[in-house]
Amino acid sequence: MTRTPRRAARIIALDEAGRVLLIRGHDRDDPTHRWWFTPGGGLEDTESPRQAAVREFLEETGVVVTETELIGPVLRRHATFRFARATLSQDEVFFAVRLDAVRARAAVTGSGRAWTAAEKELLDAIDWRCAAQLNGSPRERVYPAGLAQLAAHVHAGWDGTCHELWEN
Repeated sequence: MTRTPRRAARIIALDEAGRVLLIRGHDRDDPTHRWWFTPGGGLEDTESPRQAAVREFLEETGVVVTETELIGPVLRRHATFRFARATLSQDEVFFAVRLDAVRARAAVTGSGRAWTAAEKELLDAIDWRCAAQLNGSPRERVYPAGLAQLAAHVHAGWDGTCHELWEN
């Protein structure tokens, strides 16, 4: 089995109540397979993880955050998964950011969002999810695993720890 390596950066966005911003997507090869995940995506050639996280967050939410606002990294995730008939081996760096009420509202309205044609085809929704919704369900998983605990930890006041997670 050939694995395609990919580097990515993601943001765990928290609103004032500690809810997490997630995007729901599906695999075009299996539309019944749906999951929730944090905004972010692949690094371009010369980008740092912080630069990629900020760029991807703007593209996917229409909301500007700066590199200096990012907390962390709070998590490094190594994941192997199937998507669009390929097996990806992805190394991700997760940062966190706190959004005030104005930016939190803007993140779900779509104003300024720049989803590509492929994203429009594969992404179904963007919404704020409370802790109870971060554990997912058999029908709709939430990635990364343990997001509820990590988000609560960051919301309470990040202690500088960068967790590491291996998911297959």
